[in-house]
Amino acid sequence: MAQTRSSLKKKTSKKTTSEKRAAGARDSLFEDVPTGGGGSSGSHSGGGAGGGGASGDGVSGDGEEAVPLHEAAQARYLNYSLSVITSRALPDVRDGLKPVQRRILYTMFRERLMPDAKPRKCAGVVGSALRDFHPHGDTALYDALVRLAQPWAMRHRLVDGHGNFGSIDGDSAAAYRYTECRLAPLAGPLLDDIKNGTVPFRPNYDGTNEEPVVLPARYPNLLVNGGTGIAVGMATNIPPHNLGETLKACLKVLADPEIKDYQLVANDAIQGPDFPTGGQVLASREALREIYKTGSGSIKVRGITAIDRKLATRTTKTLVITEVPYAVNKATLVEQIAQIVVQRKMALLLDVQDLSTDDIRIELTLKKDADQQKVLAYLYKHTSLQVNYSYNLTCLIPTENPAVGAPARLGLKEILWHFLHFRLRVVTRRLETELGVLEKRIHILEGFALVFDALDEIIRIIRASDGKADAAAKIQKRFKQLDAEQTDAILELKLYRLARLEINLVNEELEGKVVRANEIRALLDEDDSDTRNSGRWGIVREELEAILNEFGKAKEAKRRTIIELPEEEVEYSEEDFIVAEDTHLLVTKDGWVKRQREIKEPAKSRIRDGDSVLACVAGSTRATVGFFSSLGTCYTARFADLPSSTGFGEPIQKLFKLKDGEQIITVMSFDPRALPASIHEDPKKPDVCPLYHGFAATSDGNALRFGLDKYIEPSTRSGRRYARPSSGDKVVGMTPIHGSEIILAVTERCRAVVCPAAEVNYLSGPGKGVRLIKVAKEDRLIGFKASTGDRDILTVETNRGAKKNISVVKYRVTGRGGVGTEIQKNGRIKSVMEEPPEMPVLKGRAPKD
Repeated sequence: MAQTRSSLKKKTSKKTTSEKRAAGARDSLFEDVPTGGGGSSGSHSGGGAGGGGASGDGVSGDGEEAVPLHEAAQARYLNYSLSVITSRALPDVRDGLKPVQRRILYTMFRERLMPDAKPRKCAGVVGSALRDFHPHGDTALYDALVRLAQPWAMRHRLVDGHGNFGSIDGDSAAAYRYTECRLAPLAGPLLDDIKNGTVPFRPNYDGTNEEPVVLPARYPNLLVNGGTGIAVGMATNIPPHNLGETLKACLKVLADPEIKDYQLVANDAIQGPDFPTGGQVLASREALREIYKTGSGSIKVRGITAIDRKLATRTTKTLVITEVPYAVNKATLVEQIAQIVVQRKMALLLDVQDLSTDDIRIELTLKKDADQQKVLAYLYKHTSLQVNYSYNLTCLIPTENPAVGAPARLGLKEILWHFLHFRLRVVTRRLETELGVLEKRIHILEGFALVFDALDEIIRIIRASDGKADAAAKIQKRFKQLDAEQTDAILELKLYRLARLEINLVNEELEGKVVRANEIRALLDEDDSDTRNSGRWGIVREELEAILNEFGKAKEAKRRTIIELPEEEVEYSEEDFIVAEDTHLLVTKDGWVKRQREIKEPAKSRIRDGDSVLACVAGSTRATVGFFSSLGTCYTARFADLPSSTGFGEPIQKLFKLKDGEQIITVMSFDPRALPASIHEDPKKPDVCPLYHGFAATSDGNALRFGLDKYIEPSTRSGRRYARPSSGDKVVGMTPIHGSEIILAVTERCRAVVCPAAEVNYLSGPGKGVRLIKVAKEDRLIGFKASTGDRDILTVETNRGAKKNISVVKYRVTGRGGVGTEIQKNGRIKSVMEEPPEMPVLKGRAPKD
């Protein structure tokens, strides 16, 4: 033990090797990261710190260094996070692909699954990608392949899928043994130049193969198809854009490298996102320019709707949804609207039908006189017919280490700048590769041209030689200008190439290749800082224009999403859409809630075994109801928002955020017909309590009176406070009173107090209240009742089963704050006997529209 303490002391007294390595990893964050198949291998041994044979210098018996756990965890988590960022979650700014997507496309390219090829089973593609490049689960890889083939997920599909590849309703794709795939037409420009040495390659996860670090994309796929991903400590969310607009923006940057960010967000460049599902974007030009400048922001996306006049009847009209927001599950949207119809939350909406085939068509049946804009305003707020889309233009950008990218949040111009300079490097490397091939061929052709004037002598030397090696040596000895490579090509020359016509073709080929080689040298030697006059930049421009003419002007590339200015939201009240009718609400002691049109006998209503009815209240569907809890919180909701059921109902925890141990103790309808008097305070007399207000008491013997009007409006799920009981205490009861009642209260240790309610202070806000009865340390208040006359009795049950009554007739009315009257010498009060809830009665009918 002493030796271990000494070792730890030595480690903490100076910088350890692990700390140096962790610091080095932070300094070279994106230079020396392992770039295998996505896994992360730590730089430390796994069991160094756990051995028992560590010596005083921190080295274990097997030669491994002992490392403190927090240092090892820090270094390993750093490696893991870098692996997730650089090898899994974020797309590359150059080709817009994540590693898994890049590996899928490259695997299909290697297997020659081109757009004009016959589709093959996805199982083969998944298996090949797993074997050669992607050492992860087949499900994740197949899901990535499926997404590349889904037209509602990709603005331009990169995989042409055959079979069941899922649906916009959230249906999953068929198993990969049933589906087939090949590359889509627009995947070709991502891979065309990959064999020309245009991009770097790196070893795969086990070193048996090589994979491209990035694809030589000819268009900015990061913007065209967008991307989403969640890494460690960062995420990305890039919307898709129109192909033609994106290419025009690239050409504008080439024409004017000093162009401002806001000039790229215009009618002749990028207007905004272009989602594959269409829809409508509500954003001003200024807001979009700010988003594309900073790389972050939020916009509203709506579905497209229209009135179908052909389906109108005498009593109804039909509103049709033809496009839904991007990434919205259509089945979920239909279900959300159906719940509004079933629960009758909006009186103007009568029915919903999903008649979609290949095109989306959701028909909403409205009342003939319904205000279409109000209906849409309600749906925008309560369904996913309108959603917020958050921009986060985070991606990987190139670093000094060509195999690893660094994460960065970019603006629009920065993304285009990185892509265009990547295209310049691709063109440069392609020219260098072409020049190398030309120089090699010119070298061979020069050898041919040299010996064509001495063909007879060459043939004579060959015929006189003892073999190919002897012939090569004699030819090189005779023609000293030739090297081994040229000599070998001469010996491999076919006899028909010795004809005069063939000799002329060789000379012409040599001349043409020399001219082309000189052109390439001139292109490589020129200054590339001028994007308007440089030859290589001209090639980049020509290739972008070619993609624009071939794909950017096609019918499929036409803009689908409408960009409109934000409009003033239609103002409406929640009550405008609620059918006004009377309803009953039943709440049990265990916290189950259900709403029914009518409950004649609450005691006979269907409830769970072992549960009992707490309260039954009535009101209009447009009115609200308050749930007062034992922790001093009031949760308020409309009757119409509560679950309608003929069964057990639903637990109230689904509607509100109740804390542990919190229970509902009182339920009160705020329908004016259910209130015997006004609950509103007089603004001219704020210190005077309303005619009808609340009375609550806590287990520590305190009580308070408070106003009820501030709890009428619906609350959040967290509710509003009406009392603040001390820590460890609870509200034992709450009841509405007029203020003239007599309070009958009893404690567990058989002490009772009978005092006027008016002596309890009226509070303008939630508080602890004043002392109702002085409670001993081991005692607590268990209940009370507001008495209006001699017939109001508080009945309690003792621990021996006896029942005792407390009333103003039996006990003297005293002031509050005393120790109370002893109602029994021995024993304790077990509980307060509660009266069964009565059927609520409303005065008059629910007010109509």
